Amino acid sequence: MQHFSLHTHTIGFDGQNTVEEMVKQAKKLRWSRIGIANHFIVHPDIKKATFYAYACKGNYQNIYSENFEEALFKFFPLFQEIKRIEQITQFPIYKGMEVDFFDTTQWKGDFYRIINLLKPDYLIGSVHFVDYKGHLLNTHDMKKASFMEQKEILKIYWKNVRSAIKFKAFDFMAHLDLPAKVGLGYGKEWEKEEEETIALLAACGGKAEVNTSALRQKDEAYPSNRILKLLAKYEIPVVLSDDAHSVSQMGQYFEKGTELMKNAGIKRSIYPIMIADHIRQRIYMDWHFMRVR
Repeated sequence: MQHFSLHTHTIGFDGQNTVEEMVKQAKKLRWSRIGIANHFIVHPDIKKATFYAYACKGNYQNIYSENFEEALFKFFPLFQEIKRIEQITQFPIYKGMEVDFFDTTQWKGDFYRIINLLKPDYLIGSVHFVDYKGHLLNTHDMKKASFMEQKEILKIYWKNVRSAIKFKAFDFMAHLDLPAKVGLGYGKEWEKEEEETIALLAACGGKAEVNTSALRQKDEAYPSNRILKLLAKYEIPVVLSDDAHSVSQMGQYFEKGTELMKNAGIKRSIYPIMIADHIRQRIYMDWHFMRVR
């Protein structure tokens, strides 16, 4: 069974524990290392979205930023703290980011610039939001939409996931079927979208996670057993993720997640390594090209 996690969140974003507390728990679990990957969510209209008021009530509005400079000032001290704790504990800690992808030229250019400054060890790609008719919706907003609107929104969602895959900047893609969190996208009508997405992931040399946080509420992980079989079919390397927002969630349901992967026929897994040099070099070269242009 896997003895590390690369998808964890800490206090100051939407986690409940400090980096030091997460490392202490990792040692208690006899892990070999840990990755801290807080949310990197930047959109100029993020604070105008309907869910933002709810985020403020829950005191996790800090994961959202209206511009890249705002996000930079959140992540820079976090990365310094990670480096400090790693030196004190002599325990390997990777500096990660769970990045929400937005498919615009402006976003991509600013993203390259910030990554060049922060230099994270790895990047997780994710899609939590859909721009639908000028409104930025998260998964909970999707649930409130009408039946016909939900179908349109889900099509946009899968299109966004594929765009993130084609961007080729992420070490692995998080919770591919996230709308399942609110009960959307289970029907057979979505099988074509799922297979098209997994086929693209394979063609792009991408990787995926099996996110065990879903097992807190149901018998399937993110992604579903149906998608796990597609990951096996296309021989996509995967990594187990607990998506831990507290020390109590670290490694949670890893045994069940391992069983689901085995039952689906998945045989390729990711070992925790730094972001691939060729990916990092491409990101930096693209940023410099866009700056000169």
